[in-house]
Amino acid sequence: MSAKPENIVTREDLVLFIQTLVNESYSASKNWQNADLPSFLEAMAAWIEDMDGYYQSRGEPKPIQPSWKILGEILKAATIYE
Repeated sequence: MSAKPENIVTREDLVLFIQTLVNESYSASKNWQNADLPSFLEAMAAWIEDMDGYYQSRGEPKPIQPSWKILGEILKAATIYE
């Protein structure tokens, strides 16, 4: 099962999402562009820096205050963002 941030609403949802990402990292790390921690964190920082464009391209307003869902989106994006 692939971790998807779309359904994250609560803190508990985010915890389950992160646990799914952890499990995914063990079995599907070859599908991740950023499987090691330094690469993951670098991609996470880069995506946060560029995230306004992501929301703009989807026709969504850029977030002012991150939600649990947005945190999940950030974590998921960091697995593949270059």
